[in-house]
Amino acid sequence: MPSSEIESYHSPEEVIKESQRRMAQAVEFLKRGLDTIRTGRATPSLVENILIDYYGTPTPLKQLASLSSPEAQLILIQPYDKTSIREIEKAIQSSSMGFNPANDGNIIRIPIPPLSQERRKELAKSVGKMVEESKVAVRNVRRDGIEKLKNMQRNKNISEDQGKRAETDLQKQTTSHTSIMDGLYEQKSADLMTV
Repeated sequence: MPSSEIESYHSPEEVIKESQRRMAQAVEFLKRGLDTIRTGRATPSLVENILIDYYGTPTPLKQLASLSSPEAQLILIQPYDKTSIREIEKAIQSSSMGFNPANDGNIIRIPIPPLSQERRKELAKSVGKMVEESKVAVRNVRRDGIEKLKNMQRNKNISEDQGKRAETDLQKQTTSHTSIMDGLYEQKSADLMTV
C-alpha cells in the first residue's frame, strides 16, 4: 500500500468516514443494478432507449413519444409525430426484448407477457449473485479500513485502544450495510415471485 495513502488519514474517524462512503456507494450500485432486472410488471424504462430510425437519425424512443404504463402488463406509446409510428413499431419488433407491439394508427400498445416460473427462479438466482458480490465489496472496504488502522497503530499515530474501537465501528458499518443489501434482496425476490 502506498505510504502517501496511509498518511492521508490523520485519525480513525477519517478512515471510518471514508469506509462508510465507499460502503454506501456499494449499496447504491446494487440498487441501480437491481432496477435493471425485469419483474413481471410493465415499465416504460424497458423500451425508452430503443433506437428508432427517425428520418435517418437513430433516436431514442423516449425523445419521439410519450411512454406510459396504465396497467401492470401494458406499455402505451403515443408518438409525437404520427408519421413515425411504423418506424417505432418496426424498431420494437426487431429489438432483443421479444415484444409484439400492436398499432392502431395513433397509439402503440405493447403487452408484456408474464414471466414463467422458471425464468423468475433464474432471475432470483442472478439477484442473489449480485447481492453477494456487493457484500464482498463491502467486506473488502472493511478489510482496507482495518489495514489502514493497523498501519496507523504501527506508525504510532493512534493507540491500540483507538484502533480497536475504530475496528468495532467498522464492523458495525459493515453489518448495517450488508443488512440493507439483504433487505434489497428480499424485496426484489418478492417482486420477482409475485405473479
